[in-house]
Amino acid sequence: MSHHYSGPDFGFPHGDARLDLTDLYAFPKPGDVGKSIVIMNVHPSAGVNPSGPTTAEAFSPKAVYELKIDTDGDTVADIAYRVSFSSSGSGAQTATLRRVEGEQAAGIGDGGQTIIEGAPVSTEREARVTEAGGYRFFAGWRSDPFFFDTQGALNNLQFTGSDFFAEADVCSIVLEIPNSALGVGKLGLWHRTLDGATGNWVQADRGARPSQSVFLTGTEKGAYLAGEPADDARFVAVFAHSLEHTGGYTPEEATRVARTLLPDILFYDPRLPASYPDNGRALSDDVMDMFISLITNGKITRDNVGPHKDLLASFPYLGAPHKARSAELAAA
Repeated sequence: MSHHYSGPDFGFPHGDARLDLTDLYAFPKPGDVGKSIVIMNVHPSAGVNPSGPTTAEAFSPKAVYELKIDTDGDTVADIAYRVSFSSSGSGAQTATLRRVEGEQAAGIGDGGQTIIEGAPVSTEREARVTEAGGYRFFAGWRSDPFFFDTQGALNNLQFTGSDFFAEADVCSIVLEIPNSALGVGKLGLWHRTLDGATGNWVQADRGARPSQSVFLTGTEKGAYLAGEPADDARFVAVFAHSLEHTGGYTPEEATRVARTLLPDILFYDPRLPASYPDNGRALSDDVMDMFISLITNGKITRDNVGPHKDLLASFPYLGAPHKARSAELAAA
């Protein structure tokens, strides 16, 4: 289920749905070879544990939502885009987008050069888009593009083809970025959420590849979510143990496969078409069929669920949310 419910026992990191990363996408902008689209999805509209709808407030005003970019292959961020949000006390949130480079990008915090400030967060079906300096920015509720038979996965991988996310919404941060601002050649991408509720920044969630933090981290989930890709070699044995259990791999083969999954980075070359897992991730890529086949060692190859039909051909590319939330916020 991608990174949906990456907290303990299929819950949310720090118990806050707004801090839960769901999916990371990266693909060239259709019709423009000079720009890329990166989508960071967070905050599922419905939970599994506890079950039911989550909060109507899209993003936490005490958090930072961050895109990390490694430009030289050392699994350390050289560029970062940081998004922070105002409170929804008045019924409306606004967003600020900042960019940092060098040592700051590899660090933790909310500083950086301001690219966009005061961008409105969308709570209705209409997408409110902000443009500045060659960038386009969207933040708000959207139809969740992720597709998977979640209940089948929780029922010992007994899939029925029922898409748990068919009517679900998610909170999206969509960036249109000039490729000149990304670096040259193959990039390594991941995203994370920082929780500042205690007065200090603490990493709540992180990831890039779908479902790894949910299905493969075992008892090391907390350490994994708080970790950095540069240190992911320490989780090879944990991943291998999970693969032995779910797929019947031999210890040697499980270790080999685990090493292909770490570090947890989405590799992306803006010059090439997007196709997971080789280059970025398109919105219609069936990542879960690939993941199911991997964790079962080819015994199960599909969940019989396909891409959603409400994707858009232009920015912000994600379909309108199934449910508007501004009225609920104003009444809260």
